[in-house]
Amino acid sequence: MSTAREQPIFSTRAHVFQIDPATKRNWIPAGKHALTVSYFYDATRNVYRIISIGGAKAIINSTVTPNMTFTKTSQKFGQWADSRANTVYGLGFASEQHLTQVPPSPLVSANGPGDEKLFRSQSADVPGPAERERLKKMLSEGSVGEVQWEAEFFALQDSNNKLAGALREANAAAAQWRQQLEAQRAEAERLRQRVAELEAQAAAEPPSVSEKEGPGQSLEQLEALVQTKDQEIQTLKSQTGGPREAVEATEREETQQKVQDLETRNAELEHQLRATERSLEEARAERERARAEVGRAAQLLDVRLFELSELREGLARLAEGTP
Repeated sequence: MSTAREQPIFSTRAHVFQIDPATKRNWIPAGKHALTVSYFYDATRNVYRIISIGGAKAIINSTVTPNMTFTKTSQKFGQWADSRANTVYGLGFASEQHLTQVPPSPLVSANGPGDEKLFRSQSADVPGPAERERLKKMLSEGSVGEVQWEAEFFALQDSNNKLAGALREANAAAAQWRQQLEAQRAEAERLRQRVAELEAQAAAEPPSVSEKEGPGQSLEQLEALVQTKDQEIQTLKSQTGGPREAVEATEREETQQKVQDLETRNAELEHQLRATERSLEEARAERERARAEVGRAAQLLDVRLFELSELREGLARLAEGTP
């Protein structure tokens, strides 16, 4: 798009809309804020053009033709159809004074001979009773639609708040489960080390008792010593290993049971953690979908409220003009 031969003759700020190509009834806003709308004149071709840029994209690029008509639908809103672009543009202004300057006087005599009707304002046409009834009906329907959009908007907002709360609770629960899992793992490792120590201690041979006999011991003394040792052996056999070994064996069994219980608990916690992470991902996805729905609902609500405001102003103006 080049404006090398074109000269800017007028600029203003307005909210830019385009008609919905699907319904041909609803307006689609070009953005949340007002944009600069400029009017250019090409003296070489004697052609006027309306241009509005949003970012790096041309929102409006409309060449004025003799069959175009600018329709002032309310005190602050006007529209025109562009057959070349196959769309209808709408401009919403901050005040009626801004709208009365659109289009500027050079455009009224635009683009070729016999174009006095070009971009004429149709707001001066006085509607009849049927038109008034239609406006009243549209105003009533607009009020109902406004209530419905507001209800849907607040319902989506409430759903988004609930999802955010659930996400925070799930994050807190996941952090608590991770701490419990780390504590259980540390306890299991400590018990494994204790079991290894007990097994090593049980595998160690008991210290041998050696008697150093002097060379002068008699045969009777040796026989008595042997009998004494035999009695000690029998006593040890009857005790089945002694109380210390029994205590250590019991402790090993209890420790192994604790280790098994901890491993089972760890497996359960890991399963819960994976389930929680899946729930978190689903909650995040649902929250993003809810945010997108809230954004769309808010945007459509803005359009509906703007249209309703325009209808109310038009009805009030018509009521004031009715004798």
